Amino acid sequence: MSGLIPGLNGDGVVTINRVLLRQGYTIDDLEERVAVLCENVKTYHSETGFLGGMVVLNSGQVSNEGSTLGQAVASPLQEREALIITFWESFDQHEASHRSETFQPLFRQVLKLCENGNEEIAYRMLWSGKAYSPQEAAEARAAKERYAKAA
Repeated sequence: MSGLIPGLNGDGVVTINRVLLRQGYTIDDLEERVAVLCENVKTYHSETGFLGGMVVLNSGQVSNEGSTLGQAVASPLQEREALIITFWESFDQHEASHRSETFQPLFRQVLKLCENGNEEIAYRMLWSGKAYSPQEAAEARAAKERYAKAA
């Protein structure tokens, strides 16, 4: 691990919730409810396994350079699909956070927005990384060129 998520080691877990926004709700509704929920997790679980998280919204853009399933030009789930991604020291600590009395009422408010119900998948981190600094990138390119010629 290269420190992209401080504290996340090989035993850590990443959880992902996929939210499809139900008709009649807005992105503002989603942002408000998820912000309140995330603040709760930071407040009550930063000392019991929570390492960080992020919420991302489908922008509608589809990478034709990175996709192999045809040449789509836009995602039909634009502005309707969000991923809530959290990082934990362990799965057990994550599960305990969901059982807390402060979490459950806020979680139910988020679920009211979800067309798709909720399925939260836990993943084991295999790799994480952050970009090189300009100097590190230049050194990495030089090393590749040097060793590619030696092979």
